[in-house]
Amino acid sequence: MFCQNRKTIQIFLLTLAALFSVSTVVAEENVMSHDGLKPVADARVAKAYIHPDADFSVYQRVAILDPLVAFRANWQRDQNRSRTSGRVRARDMERIKEDVAALFKEVFAERLSANDGYEVVDVTGEDVLIIRPAIIDLDITAPDVNTAGRQRTFTATTGAATLFMELFDSMSSQIIGRAADRRSARQAGGMITWSNSVTNRAEARRMFGRWADKLREFLDEHYKPGEALEQ
Repeated sequence: MFCQNRKTIQIFLLTLAALFSVSTVVAEENVMSHDGLKPVADARVAKAYIHPDADFSVYQRVAILDPLVAFRANWQRDQNRSRTSGRVRARDMERIKEDVAALFKEVFAERLSANDGYEVVDVTGEDVLIIRPAIIDLDITAPDVNTAGRQRTFTATTGAATLFMELFDSMSSQIIGRAADRRSARQAGGMITWSNSVTNRAEARRMFGRWADKLREFLDEHYKPGEALEQ
């Protein structure tokens, strides 16, 4: 089993590692990364790196680790400055992070396994690819919080987030891929609509689905699910 230690100090260190890695990906245009990954010229995301010796054709199962979720700097302060009622509290942020992480895993599992795709597991194996995601700089425009009165917020976008994702071989624990991409969750046609927990979840699902589809496309190009592995 893959167990995620949720102690505060470990989450803090993982956050720093993710932020450092994202800055590294953005800074390096055409240079091999510090851990031997080369940039992908025709990547479907903002930045992508893969190990030059990685053989993605061997993977037919995936293990998705619990995502790290981190809000953008000063998000809580900015929200509370603009709200007329119902302050965003620490417990609201923790609840949102838990909901976002659960939704991310749900969507990725659905998209990667759909149509006889990749089996989603929580064990290691020679054919298991580990996906370690982090959702950082999370910016939700109109979060639902408990309020004494009725408050509605109308927006053209429900928010934005940056996905930082690393791929590992489950047997060797060697990193073989890394990607970073930022997206905004916009309402259809850019229309101004009422944002609440339902619309926020729907837009987040669509955003996560697009990321999952890009990963699925990449994996399918290197291995067709259902085919027997060559010995």
